[in-house]
Amino acid sequence: MSKRRISYFDSKRGRVEIIPMIDVMLFLLVFFIIVTLQMIPDAGVALQLATSTETQHLEHPKVTVNVDKDGTMTVKGQTVTQDELVALLRENPDPSQTQVTIAASKDAAFQQFVHALDACRSAGVTDVGVAAQPVTGDVAGAPAAGTAP
Repeated sequence: MSKRRISYFDSKRGRVEIIPMIDVMLFLLVFFIIVTLQMIPDAGVALQLATSTETQHLEHPKVTVNVDKDGTMTVKGQTVTQDELVALLRENPDPSQTQVTIAASKDAAFQQFVHALDACRSAGVTDVGVAAQPVTGDVAGAPAAGTAP
């Protein structure tokens, strides 16, 4: 009976380990799902915004505060009070660099808009925008462009 001597250079048959590969694939799947969800902008609440002839397109803000016609404030689908809005805005590492847009319904009381603005200011936010719907066509009661009143 001959013994076969195993040399240093003899290679064993390679084996594919499937369990670690599945772990890596699941990790990548979860990573891409989370990154994709963070990239989706806050759609906000369907509001009828006030109209303006001097609107400018703004990039997506970090926080959008919606003020409904009954005065409720909503951030990321969650109804908040003025104090909760202040606390939410202070959670950011640097509130002075936070971009906030206030989208108030055209039927909302102006005082409710001011409450949202006060909450932003007391949290230290300095970059506050106001959402408005651009005017399309002629508006009843508004003078035509280029005419004197």
